[in-house]
Amino acid sequence: MLQPTYPIHTARLALRPFQARDLNDLYAFHAQPEVARFLYWEARSLAETQQVLARKQTETSLTEEGARLSLVVVLQTTATVIGEVSLVWQSRLHQQGEVGFVFHPAYQGHGYASEATRAILEIGFDGLQLQRIVGRCDARNVASYQLMACLGMRREAYFIHNEIFKGAWGDELVYALLQDEWRAQPFTNHDPDGSNHAD
Repeated sequence: MLQPTYPIHTARLALRPFQARDLNDLYAFHAQPEVARFLYWEARSLAETQQVLARKQTETSLTEEGARLSLVVVLQTTATVIGEVSLVWQSRLHQQGEVGFVFHPAYQGHGYASEATRAILEIGFDGLQLQRIVGRCDARNVASYQLMACLGMRREAYFIHNEIFKGAWGDELVYALLQDEWRAQPFTNHDPDGSNHAD
């Protein structure tokens, strides 16, 4: 079980649980077709975003296998929500997890996504003592897979036509990082930013 102490601060960001007051900031990027392009959902209405927000407000700890931790990413200088990150506890026995991230396009290209995702990886490896964390994305989502590679994750699989995605066959990439690789990996400052399968 893991109950982080909030907020989690990085150099420029704060990660914390979702709150009702985050609705407008969340809607600002969930409503954009560009953001939803490679995700399982379509651009959301305000009402749909509110429903998603209500669910995310309950995802504040990892209490059991299958639980999801969902956190907003806040820019400390403006207190604006610029994105979100998530960690799913996939297996207790095998110590497996999955990371996800979605960011507002206006804040991409500044290293915020790698900074926030690095913090969520730290929660998984150091807090939950996971052995392996994966990340998945559409094979066309260059920014997403470049971000995972930037964080030291290695490409493990390229699945061709593995699922019907938004009415057409889609390809999927799987990246992964082991705990000992995490501890040995020197991170770079390059961050193309992007979004993967976080919802």
